[in-house]
Parts: sequence; structure tokens; C-alpha cells
Amino acid sequence: MADIARSHPGTVDPEAAADAPLDLPDRFDEVMGDLHVVRLPMVTRFRGITEREVALFSGPSGWAEFSPFVEYGTAEASRWLRASLEVSGLIPQKTAPAEAAPSSTPVHGSVPAETSGETVDVNGTLPACPPDQVAPILSRYGRVGTVKSKVAEHGFASLDEDLARLREFRRLCPETTLRLDANAGYTISEALRACEAFAEFDLQYFEQPVPEVEQLAELREELARRGLPIVIAADESIRKAEDPLRVAELGAAEVIIVKVQPLGGIGAALDVIGASGLPAVVSSALESSVGLAAGAELAARLPRTDRSRDILGDRVACGLGTGRLFTADVVAEDEALTPVDGAIPVTRIVPDPDRLQQLAVDPGRFDWWAQRLQNCWSALRG
Repeated sequence: MADIARSHPGTVDPEAAADAPLDLPDRFDEVMGDLHVVRLPMVTRFRGITEREVALFSGPSGWAEFSPFVEYGTAEASRWLRASLEVSGLIPQKTAPAEAAPSSTPVHGSVPAETSGETVDVNGTLPACPPDQVAPILSRYGRVGTVKSKVAEHGFASLDEDLARLREFRRLCPETTLRLDANAGYTISEALRACEAFAEFDLQYFEQPVPEVEQLAELREELARRGLPIVIAADESIRKAEDPLRVAELGAAEVIIVKVQPLGGIGAALDVIGASGLPAVVSSALESSVGLAAGAELAARLPRTDRSRDILGDRVACGLGTGRLFTADVVAEDEALTPVDGAIPVTRIVPDPDRLQQLAVDPGRFDWWAQRLQNCWSALRG
């Protein structure tokens, strides 16, 4: 397979802006001859879906995943492709200013030497589900010290259901650290009422209760005025805002949630963390083990600060345990990046050929993904 980084020497500056055009051939299939698209069935409904489609391909540094959600347009999805090209080694990784370049050039299936052999802590993920499903879902994660629960699936109308689920969680796990994620499901007034209700659960943080950066800032001010000690984390506001400094400058959040694909790669994510100056938690975008491996590499490279330790503890539990939400993955179960004693290894994943065949989408869906990838490829060319 051709290596763009070698066949087009010097055309991509690792220090360039994350959205800078790339010098790529006209078509992705000129250099990417092993595209696979698979459908992963899920244990329960999550983000409104019961199956997850992802595209996979390999490059000189190993396998990478391209899996923007189907509703995302080309402009947003192309950033996900940039990340995938970086992870695969088809373009160089953007080097964050605060860290040196990797000590050795990765080879196929490897990770940088400074993170190889490490493990990263992960949280369990509790979808919006009835109380009687809490125990069986959490049992898939084994022993974890932190759980993140989704709330506001139907906005404020879900509050009673959310409270019932969280009370069952606290009955089962009274000492487990709890985070909540509303995926921007509330207005400010609804978020305030929800925060008052959720305060009884001793939260580590509440992720993206409202959509806009200014709303997060207003919410934090009102929470402080009311004496509600709830830490606010920003997710969508970070990956979609043009300038991540805005979140920090407005005091809109105390923690940021970062994801490799939506931010355009590991280097770009490290830039966002450095620019904001805020503690960070790495989370998945509901990916296969291939995509989770890139998240684990980023998590192993998170800066450790006093501020981070105060809010998140000595070892940050990242949202990379979502492999437990699938009933099948692209590797055998004993090779999947699923939590063991609350942690996953920092490694690269090579899909099993039989799994790629068994989980393959039908030809029509493959063509849809191939055209989508080409549209994003063309957008990256500028």
C-alpha cells in the first residue's frame, strides 16, 4: 500500500493548523486499497441507535477507524477523516507544542515508545435505560471505579426516568464515582432544575448540560450563586467551537472532554488541551477497538496537573470502556479493548479478517461509506 507521507514528501507540515489543506491524490483508493465497512450490533439502544457502522483501513502505522455518525455532513466528517489518516500514518501526526516528537517512528501495529505498555483507567457507561437494566449493563464492565450515566435523552421530560435510574445505580454502587452527560439536552432553566435534583448523587462532574458556550458560563454562575457545588464539563462546545480558548476565557467549564476523531487527531487534541489550560478527559465516539486504541494513546499522553488531580484524581478515568456496549467487535473478545479491572492497555489493534467478513455491511452501505470517505478526502484536499 502506498504511503502518502513518503510518496508526497514534505507536503504536510505537522505544525500546520488542523484545518490546513492536505496534499493528497485525487482519490482515496489510489493509496487505500483495504477499506472495510462493518456493522457492530449493540447491547442496548445508545444515542438513539442499536447498531454502529464504522469504516476501517490500514497505513504504515497500523489500522485506523473512520466513523463519523451518519447524520454528520462532509465539513464535520472530514475532520474525523483527518484524524484517521494521522492514526494510520498516511499523514504525519501534528506535534503538540508542549511535547517532543515521538522517540521513534511507529511501525505497523505499534504505538509511540513513550506510551507503549501503559494502561489507562476507564469509566463504565450507563445508557438511558430502565432501572432493572442498570445491574446487567454495569456487570459487563466488571470492576470500575467511575461510571458515566447518560441523562436527558428526551430533554427535561426524561428527568423522572433519569432519577429512577440514578437512584438504582447509587443503591448498587454507593462508593463509585459518578459523572453525568446530558449531550446538551437542556435549556438553562431546565439544567438548573436538573442540577438541583442531581445534587443528591455526589457528582464528579456534569457534562454539557446546555448547548452553547455562553449558556455553560451562565449556568456555572447561577450554580455558584445558588451554592450548588456541581462541576461543569464541556464536550460538544470544545470539539465544535472554532477557538477552544473561548470556553476557558468565559469560565464556561472546569473540565473538557476530548475525542480523537472529532478534533482531527491526537496532536490536534493535545493542542486543544494545551490551549484551554483545563483538565481533560478522553472519551470515545462509540468506536470499535481500533478507534478506542487511538483514544487510549491520547489518554496516556494527557498532561497531569494539580488542577486535574483536584477534580479528577491521580489517574483520570477516561470514557474508553464503550467496547462493552457492543455484542461483537472486529477482533476476538479476548483481544478487544474492553476494560479489565477498570483499565485498558495502550496498544494498536489489528482487525481479525474473519470478523471483518462476518460483520461486513451490504454492498449498498459499503458504497455509501466509500462515497462519503471520498467526499471528505476531497474536502481535505482543499
